[in-house]
Amino acid sequence: MAVRPLKLPLLICLSLLVAIASVVIGVSKADALQAMLKPNTPALGDTVSVWIATNQSSGIAPTVTSDRKIFPVFAMSPNRWRAFIPTTPLDRAGLRQVIVTGDGLSQTLAMQLGDREFPTQSIWLNDANGGLEPTDYEWDKVSAFKKLVTPQKFWKGAFVRPNDGEITTGYGVRRYYNGEFANDYYHRGVDYAGGYGSPVVAPAAGYVRLVGTVAQGFRLHGNTIGLDHGQGVASIFLHLSEIYVKEEDFVQAGQVIGAIGATGAATGPHLHWGLYVNGEAIDPVVWRYEGLE
Repeated sequence: MAVRPLKLPLLICLSLLVAIASVVIGVSKADALQAMLKPNTPALGDTVSVWIATNQSSGIAPTVTSDRKIFPVFAMSPNRWRAFIPTTPLDRAGLRQVIVTGDGLSQTLAMQLGDREFPTQSIWLNDANGGLEPTDYEWDKVSAFKKLVTPQKFWKGAFVRPNDGEITTGYGVRRYYNGEFANDYYHRGVDYAGGYGSPVVAPAAGYVRLVGTVAQGFRLHGNTIGLDHGQGVASIFLHLSEIYVKEEDFVQAGQVIGAIGATGAATGPHLHWGLYVNGEAIDPVVWRYEGLE
């Protein structure tokens, strides 16, 4: 029996159905994994948020990578995820790729990291100021603290100012120590010139994970407090005269935790506040005025 050829109108209909199916499948795959960066045009020192949405119910977190580094991803709501990518003055400005992978799909985002100029400063220190080199004990304790990535998120909204004193040294300043330029160094925080003994408050809620004192060998940092705000975000406070908390205490934003001093490598009374994201010291300004969730 001979097979009758399909009529032209039927062929056209079949072709349209195939084309529509292809479009629908393509859209559903694209909608299954959506990602965006905030801010869209970051500069050196900014914290970049990677927001991810999926339509899968597997509950398995996507992965976020950039420059061969993998960044922690946390669930913010059902099928909604967030990761932080820290940038610093030591990074190279220019185009970077952020790769988001999940549910068998992958999306590549272009991140144009803008350049930024940072001032230089000369500091003169001697042994009476605590010295420039940390003790092994001090180095190990501080390094371990900066690596903490707690799954829970303890902060909420914008961070508060940790001291009312004038800001004397901002984030990212490059330095000459005793006349010699410090390569691969930048000021990893903000200095507040509050009066000796003036209160230091927690900028956000979190657990006290580090308490270090000069008596224990904190020669460079001086009396120190480290707060874990959760999800790889942490604050460190240096050169204190008094410490009013102990490790594993939970503190609230605005709670007094210590007092300004001049311990460690300090030329005078001041507070150094450093804010770290995934182990890197980032510019805390945005965290204070806008807040990153």
